[in-house]
Amino acid sequence: MNETILTPQELIDRFTRTFGDLVSDPRIQIRAEGAKKNPNTNIWMTITRDILKPAISMLKEISYPHLSVISGWDVGEELRMQYIFSIYFGERHGEYMVIFTVPLTKGDLVLPTITDIMPGALFTEREKQEMFGVTITDIPDGRRLFLPEDFPEGVYPLRKDETGIPDTMVKHLWEVGRPTNRPVPPVTEKEEEPKDDPEEKTVKNKENPSPEAEAKTDE
Repeated sequence: MNETILTPQELIDRFTRTFGDLVSDPRIQIRAEGAKKNPNTNIWMTITRDILKPAISMLKEISYPHLSVISGWDVGEELRMQYIFSIYFGERHGEYMVIFTVPLTKGDLVLPTITDIMPGALFTEREKQEMFGVTITDIPDGRRLFLPEDFPEGVYPLRKDETGIPDTMVKHLWEVGRPTNRPVPPVTEKEEEPKDDPEEKTVKNKENPSPEAEAKTDE
């Protein structure tokens, strides 16, 4: 499929013209990688929750994206969820990473599922629910993915506030010290290889002389 390759700035301009103030802090980061210093282009945009699905749909119209992951981090008063896509896959030195950052206040941790437009998002959405406590509305499968069913409710391992992992759930191994009653592991002694007998080696050499020795004998 032939498609028009937009420059990073042209791509940003298309989103800002369409969504206006609902897109903020757009920026382009280009890093040189590898011995040949090939450019790696990252395009960042902060968007509101209301335009998350329309923004992804627009990205699909520009170039069908690959969803790498939905990541997130706790910055204090809010969580910032990042939808990381790559576009123009297969273009020589032309692939872009497009990152949509969606801020969420901790009193309203709700996001719509995007599985209706990106089915592969299901697993990473399930992870965000259990690790950050974000509710994904209309998710087709809301079961836990990594945490066991008996994991405490209201505890989210990737949160940095009071809902994160409490100290009572962490084993401070550095305070315990090494165990003293650990059994000694069995060690198999290595058998010594038999050493060559110098006299026997001399006899074998006489019985089977090397080509060089035979040549000298012929002389």
